[in-house]
Amino acid sequence: MASNDHRTGNSPSTPDDEQFERAGGEAESVRAASGKEGAPVQSVDRAITVLEILAQQKDAGVTEIAAELGVHKSTAFRLVGALERRGLVEQPGLRGKYQLGFGIIRLAGAMAAGLDLTQQSRRVCEDLAAELGETVNIAIPSGDMVVNIDQVRGASAVVTQNWIGRQNPPHSTSSGKVLLAFMRQSDQRRVLRGHLEALTPSTITDPDALRAELDDILERGFATAVEELEYGLNAVAAPVRGITGEVIAAVSASGPSYRMTEDKLLPLGEAVVKAAVEISTRMGHMEVAS
Repeated sequence: MASNDHRTGNSPSTPDDEQFERAGGEAESVRAASGKEGAPVQSVDRAITVLEILAQQKDAGVTEIAAELGVHKSTAFRLVGALERRGLVEQPGLRGKYQLGFGIIRLAGAMAAGLDLTQQSRRVCEDLAAELGETVNIAIPSGDMVVNIDQVRGASAVVTQNWIGRQNPPHSTSSGKVLLAFMRQSDQRRVLRGHLEALTPSTITDPDALRAELDDILERGFATAVEELEYGLNAVAAPVRGITGEVIAAVSASGPSYRMTEDKLLPLGEAVVKAAVEISTRMGHMEVAS
């Protein structure tokens, strides 16, 4: 029986061999010239970089891609050609521009199907709770309310209250205000037109004042609640994004007001934002450089 190894020269090349040589020729030639086994990895890294370039720029030509990679146009053309054959990039017109293909959606969809918010966020929440010593929650929208679906207690948490499954009006919590700030304008207007119950004297019940705070949340990237749900309870929350960039949840840290004082909420907010970004990445969201 003839050998299947086309490199031995003992058997004729097959169409698959020829396709392999066209797609991987660059890696093979570089490896042969340099004697290093790292060249194929470099080609993979460059191919991934091509996808990142197209994700950021929406579309790009071979000349632009080559310039970004710092390689010759022929190298960029081979990389784009291999990605195009797999459906990961496509050329929708005759302008010579490439953009991400539907193969990306197919791969992303397969990945998203296996993602679970509580599973993907658990380790991050545990780390955040350990860092801050406070209680960390994951909350999602539930109609016009907000419900906590997971909780991790930090070492300093003295209250054993379980927030999982508890629904709260969004205007009274840091998580709820995050979800309000990033929701569709039509849904936001409906909530603001409804009854904004005063759960404590600090609860914001004026629609205009609440709308102004939501604008501030959009600008700084996190929300705070100072004794707005319960006396003596302060919290800070940040948005968690899904694979397409939409806000799907909020992660919050909460604790007693004597420990989580107002002057500490800014640095705490930065820590919560960092955790939210990590959870978002685990959920498939890719930050695009501006």
